[in-house]
Amino acid sequence: MILELKNIQAFYGNLQVLKGVTIKINEGEIIALIGANGAGKTTTLMSVCGVVPPRFGEIYFMDKPIHNMSPDKIVALGISQVPEGRRIFPLLSVMENLDMGAFLRKDKAGIKQDLEYVFELFPVLAERRHQSGGTLSGGEQQMLAISRAIMARPKLLLLDEPSLGLAPLIVKQIFEIIRKFNTESGTTIFLVEQNANLALKTADRGYVMETGSITIQDTTKNLLKNEEVKKAYLGL
Repeated sequence: MILELKNIQAFYGNLQVLKGVTIKINEGEIIALIGANGAGKTTTLMSVCGVVPPRFGEIYFMDKPIHNMSPDKIVALGISQVPEGRRIFPLLSVMENLDMGAFLRKDKAGIKQDLEYVFELFPVLAERRHQSGGTLSGGEQQMLAISRAIMARPKLLLLDEPSLGLAPLIVKQIFEIIRKFNTESGTTIFLVEQNANLALKTADRGYVMETGSITIQDTTKNLLKNEEVKKAYLGL
């Protein structure tokens, strides 16, 4: 098991957002966390990466407790996050953004290899390598945000709402590449996504979150057939 959340309770001030969340992720899996807006999905990712540390409960990454660690130390262990809204560096070029992703690494040959790999995944970034990030379209910025995280060569990639605000064709392309990256690299992916249908078709297993609690967990194959899930999240 690469990541385990045990009974996580997280708060913003006095407001409790996560109410005893337990999630287990095996190495190499894609796990989807779905739920309505405001259910606590983003807070779950923020707890993993140390931005919103849990007040109660424990988080283990590769059997190491990380719930009391600072975000920079968690990143150094091999966890990268692609935040909601992309948050690239708009004034930096595509190349400079990618360099920022690799700033903790010293293996020059490996960095060069990964740079070639992300340009293979997203050829448009190779064409625009000298453009500033802020001049890219929304879809290209999302591709850059994912590529920047890949440049850290993470063991665990956290993706927060990668489809947000993008055209359906671009979303389809990005999700195909997420699956391709997982298959080729073996990198574990923890995916938070409001587009439940797409998330469940991409992931291996899924968790459903409602008002800060996990209500259902199963294989994505079963979740896609689950009447409750179909009614609440798939519009069927």
